[in-house]
Amino acid sequence: MPIKCIAIDDEPLALALVKEYISQCAQLQLVHTFEDAIAGAAYLRKNPIDLLFIDINMPDITGLDLVRSLTVQPMIIFTTAYKNYAFDGFELDAVDYLLKPISFDRFSKAVAKAADYYMYKNKQEVAGEECLFVYAEYRMLKIMLSEIDYIESLEDYIKIHLQQSKPILTLMTLKGVLEKLPNARFSRIHRSYIVANNKVKSIHNRKVKLSSGTELPVSETYSSFIKNWKKG
Repeated sequence: MPIKCIAIDDEPLALALVKEYISQCAQLQLVHTFEDAIAGAAYLRKNPIDLLFIDINMPDITGLDLVRSLTVQPMIIFTTAYKNYAFDGFELDAVDYLLKPISFDRFSKAVAKAADYYMYKNKQEVAGEECLFVYAEYRMLKIMLSEIDYIESLEDYIKIHLQQSKPILTLMTLKGVLEKLPNARFSRIHRSYIVANNKVKSIHNRKVKLSSGTELPVSETYSSFIKNWKKG
């Protein structure tokens, strides 16, 4: 099923380039383009789409304010010539943030990310393996579940510890991320920790030892994990 998209940019040449790039992406179906941000906003309020390519710095209304005004928000890929808007795009859960001039290689990577997320939202298979999408480093990141060792709570943030790369910090709660993870593969063992069940190698004195060598405590509240792990 194609991903329906529109593009909004007050610069005709920039809009023409995005249109050309979209035509080269088989998974995308371009339904409209707008040089007028107000007209684009009016269209979006009446017509559901899957993906929006939108410039940030426009005269009538900024792309950021336009997105904030939408009751139903599609996936967003921001395009802009200014780096200083990256954090605003992150706050609005943008799939990606493309700096002009945009190369087709960089554009196609953003589209691939949107396509993965589209399939994820629609419960389709993504790249042959289950994954988790989070917002970090000013863009959406895809994390394969098999790469997760454990997840640590840091007040309003969580730190996702991975096998082969540095930890990822994202604005989310342990409760929120646990709802996105399959129960058979991940367990909460403490108010501050979630572990990948298959990474637990041993348990001793209410401490789990992971295959990475990390040791984490198991609290009384979640002591049932120890019993279930021994059974399993």
